[in-house]
Amino acid sequence: MRRTGTTRRSALTATGAFALGAVLTGCGDGPEGPSAPGGTDARAASLRAAKALRAAAARDSAALLARYDQVAAAHPVAEAGIAPMRETVREHLKALGGAARASAASPAPTAPASDPRAALRELAGEERRVADGRAAALLTADPELARLLASVAAAGAAHAYLLTELAKETAA
Repeated sequence: MRRTGTTRRSALTATGAFALGAVLTGCGDGPEGPSAPGGTDARAASLRAAKALRAAAARDSAALLARYDQVAAAHPVAEAGIAPMRETVREHLKALGGAARASAASPAPTAPASDPRAALRELAGEERRVADGRAAALLTADPELARLLASVAAAGAAHAYLLTELAKETAA
């Protein structure tokens, strides 16, 4: 014979379902959620920060590209060796949403060293500096931009290594 009325098991199940519903409701868009004015401000601030981070990375790439162009113009002997890396930096600049050339507002880089080896070592140092900056920016970037910055930073670190090796092989 079946029992009618409330049993202990049904009471516990109902209480658990009620508690789960309350917890899930609390995790939704409450007063602190995205639909509140503070949530919208936080989202807008996050978007502004991501845009500023992307713009800074694009400026770094534009300056780096200008540096590659300077070294290639000053040292034709190194031009063939740095051409693939220069093209990669151009692609990074495009991926970051930057212009193909450094803007007039950005400071002109200093002239490369007169010795091709020294110029390549300076370029390697610049690649390393930019890659380190991008790696540090990963901590504040949103996931999509962080993946892009990580990839570009890894390429920059590889460029720094390759430029250092190229400097060793280049005739003075």
